[in-house]
Amino acid sequence: MITRVGIVAKPGLVALRDDLPRLVAWLEARAVRVCLDHETATLVGTTGVRIVSRDDMPEQVDLVVLLGGDGTLLGMADRIARAGRDVPILGVNFGGLGFLTEIKYDELYPALESVLAGTAAIDARLMLRAVVTRGSEVLRDTPVLNEVALTGGSLSRVVEFGVRVGGNPVATFHADGIIISTPTGSTAYNLSAGGPIVHPAVHALVLNPIAPHTLTNRPVVIPASADVEVRLGLRDREAEAFVTFDGRYGDRLEAHDVVLVQAAPTKARLVRAAARSYYDVLRLKLRWAER
Repeated sequence: MITRVGIVAKPGLVALRDDLPRLVAWLEARAVRVCLDHETATLVGTTGVRIVSRDDMPEQVDLVVLLGGDGTLLGMADRIARAGRDVPILGVNFGGLGFLTEIKYDELYPALESVLAGTAAIDARLMLRAVVTRGSEVLRDTPVLNEVALTGGSLSRVVEFGVRVGGNPVATFHADGIIISTPTGSTAYNLSAGGPIVHPAVHALVLNPIAPHTLTNRPVVIPASADVEVRLGLRDREAEAFVTFDGRYGDRLEAHDVVLVQAAPTKARLVRAAARSYYDVLRLKLRWAER
């Protein structure tokens, strides 16, 4: 039963000034309580509804209607996972590519009708848990939907990435970086770095070295049940490296820091557009398989 709906808009999306009050009224007419985050409420000036922070919203709602782009969706998926909730996200594209926010604005109300009726198709997407440690200190423990990426700094210094999968040594990569990607993230940074597209129904990860110094080091698809451990090696004191999470935030790393990546206990639940399959989205958004 969906009785509480949160609405989150991309910051600065002034095009919603007229549309958002209409959406709020549509939901309230169906006995659905509406909740806005502070940024969205400020953007449109809507009053008379509950207003909370984005961090608190997962605990307050049964569904999030997200009006924006993929970056906004990644941020909300992160917050829902941190809260340990399984709140579905209905993402409406107001961004650029809109690969994750695949629903068009003119499909919003039919999609909402199907969610409220319990007939919507909802994909459960694998998420990652990334833990960064320095000695015995945990620097970060965070959920990730797309990928964890370790990269060298701005100068061309040699960085070594020692990788173990499921406790077994795999290789020491000499590369510009390495990406551990979910199937959802396979069409993001991983694809740009020459990695494969993995259907989101496949329970697997992609281990993809970025510009490896040995041409035989190619991307490999591994079981999602296996933990991936990356240990950083820096050959000189001027070398530097970083780890980033979904390209949204990250940390500077030091020699011998360890990044552990494993399947997260929660999954992101994304409402799928009824009119399109995953392959339709690939063709529409990426021009996949076109001559």
